Amino acid sequence: MKLKKILAVVLSLLMVLSFAACTKAPVDEGNSEVDESNVNSENALTFEKEGVIKIGGIGPLTGDAALYGNAVKYGAELAVKEINAKGGINGYEVEYKMEDDMHDAEKSVNAYGALKDWGMQMLMGTVTSVPCTAVSNEAANDNMFLLTPSGSAVECLQAGDTLFRVCFSDPNQGIASADYIANNNVAKKIGIIFNSSDVYSTGIKDKFVEQAAAKNLEIVATEAFTNDSATDFTAQLTNIKSKGAELVFLPIYTAPASLILQQANTMGFAPIFFGCDGLDGILSVENFDAKLAEGVMLLTPFVANATDAATVNFVKGFKEISDEKYLNQFAADAYDAIYAIKAAAEKANVTPEMDVEATGDAMKAAMVEISIDGVTGAGITWTADGEPSKEPKAVKIVNGEYVAP
Repeated sequence: MKLKKILAVVLSLLMVLSFAACTKAPVDEGNSEVDESNVNSENALTFEKEGVIKIGGIGPLTGDAALYGNAVKYGAELAVKEINAKGGINGYEVEYKMEDDMHDAEKSVNAYGALKDWGMQMLMGTVTSVPCTAVSNEAANDNMFLLTPSGSAVECLQAGDTLFRVCFSDPNQGIASADYIANNNVAKKIGIIFNSSDVYSTGIKDKFVEQAAAKNLEIVATEAFTNDSATDFTAQLTNIKSKGAELVFLPIYTAPASLILQQANTMGFAPIFFGCDGLDGILSVENFDAKLAEGVMLLTPFVANATDAATVNFVKGFKEISDEKYLNQFAADAYDAIYAIKAAAEKANVTPEMDVEATGDAMKAAMVEISIDGVTGAGITWTADGEPSKEPKAVKIVNGEYVAP
């Protein structure tokens, strides 16, 4: 008898517990008394609709160009974090996933395939020009929308009409550099050191030479190197010095540029060194004495110590999630790229249910209709050929900081 009573009590308790579990307050927008300790993600409380918009990213997270890839990664992640905190895109959560390509075209194509398997709906990448060109062919075949933050080679956008960029193209950088040097009387006699095995470097160099002639600038020497010989620049510097160059134009990346500055200092050669966006980040190169970059000039649309509200907020947020060494133009371009995607996706009413092809058609139509005020420029717009419209800026490194010349 006692056993039956005990079993009855136990069964009653189980029923009470079961009822309590079934009647627990659901997590939805209409419940104002949700216990947030029982919610795994704050996003469950902010997104209006079910589904996720997946944005892929590709770039060098390891290797010689890792400075650029990681800058893009953190810049994009900051933008996604901000967007999700305000309800996502069209009420949907945004998820960003970046794959490492080590600045290698084949690895970049493989990364593109991996992201497609993940469910990527659009691509914010790739970071560097040669991998971007390879991936752009794949994206064009799929009608995948691609917005590269920093793939500046002309070839990056030639494969199709769903391909866009945030940075200036190589020709535009070469032209803008020559114009700036001539219009501001920076120098008259110019030497050039460029990477003949890199499409980014050769593209800028070719247009710079062409525009320099139109601006009556004298190119006294043009010296090349390749990826396999990017360690000793003594011969190039010696020849340029002997020709009386007042300025050395460096349309190259930071790794070889840091060696050029070191070797020029060793031989007592102190011209003005002038570069483009590839030189952004020179102060953060490992084992490089940043004092050797004093006086270096470069084109960049982003200056971290600018005092406008957009830049101040971006810098503050970036420092909260990443190492300051990645706070450069590439990070800013990626940040603006994600916000451009948001603006276009909202204009086009993109949803997670749309397939890649439909998303590509909608996004390419919307991109030419939007305008964003970003940290790399105000009122940025895009043309149907994928090119951005914004003002180039030049900075000079003084006491370890970028300042207006």
